[in-house]
Amino acid sequence: MKKIAWITDTAAQLDDAFIEKHNVHILPLSVVFSDGSFKESIDLTQEEFYDRLRLSKVSPKTSQPAIGEMVSLYEKLQLEGYDFAIALHLSSGLSGTFESAQAAAKMTDFKVYPIDSKIGSFPMVKMIEMGNELFASGKEAEDVVATINEMTLKSKLSFIPSSLNQLHKSGRVSGTQAFVSNLLNIKVVISFENGKPVMKEKVRSNKRAKDKVILSLRTDIDTSIVPEVAVINCNNIQDAEIWKNELVEEFPGLKVQVVSLSVCVAVHAGEGTTGLSWVAY
Repeated sequence: MKKIAWITDTAAQLDDAFIEKHNVHILPLSVVFSDGSFKESIDLTQEEFYDRLRLSKVSPKTSQPAIGEMVSLYEKLQLEGYDFAIALHLSSGLSGTFESAQAAAKMTDFKVYPIDSKIGSFPMVKMIEMGNELFASGKEAEDVVATINEMTLKSKLSFIPSSLNQLHKSGRVSGTQAFVSNLLNIKVVISFENGKPVMKEKVRSNKRAKDKVILSLRTDIDTSIVPEVAVINCNNIQDAEIWKNELVEEFPGLKVQVVSLSVCVAVHAGEGTTGLSWVAY
């Protein structure tokens, strides 16, 4: 049996047990504040990030792993006897990590299959799980990559920022949009389309925005197979648990878990964000 390595970045937010079980190697994304750059989950915890975000007058930036760091990892895996690696990364619509992985793969003799997840968070976890199941059943790398690429088209992620303030600070919306939204209590629903976050809905009240997100999930449940959903959040566990309880009651048999978004997403979405993510098979 071939020795296979998985590579991803911190957008997937994998726990230690998952990393060990599935033999995953993590390339951390970085957050850049005025006083320096911090690698997610290494130099900066989620709690530390949100403390800094509240105090920062200037919005932090995000930074992808360096190509040299990727090449070093690929060469290390080759020396350790791996036959190849699959590198699954945050959507190219949000980060240049995937493009860097493509470039790095050409700089080494080690075989690497870079994949653009076209999303982030929970679906990336399911893609790695599916890939390992396929390898265990005897599938070749090209078949696994093709299946994961199909999954990227079926992966959903929609969220509701608590306000547009952080989106304004990070340059994603204008000051006027943020001001009017806060003044009139307008909530927006942002969903991923073709790998990019798109403002899909503008409604009055958080409840209406929440109903829009759940309606999208309900539509997929009625027309596809959705075994599991993640309630995603940016340091908003309390509301996420409320979402979870409501979903468990409304959709018996649906597996629901609460998942924290990467701080590199929170740089734009802002603290208090909640939403849902799933894969429709």
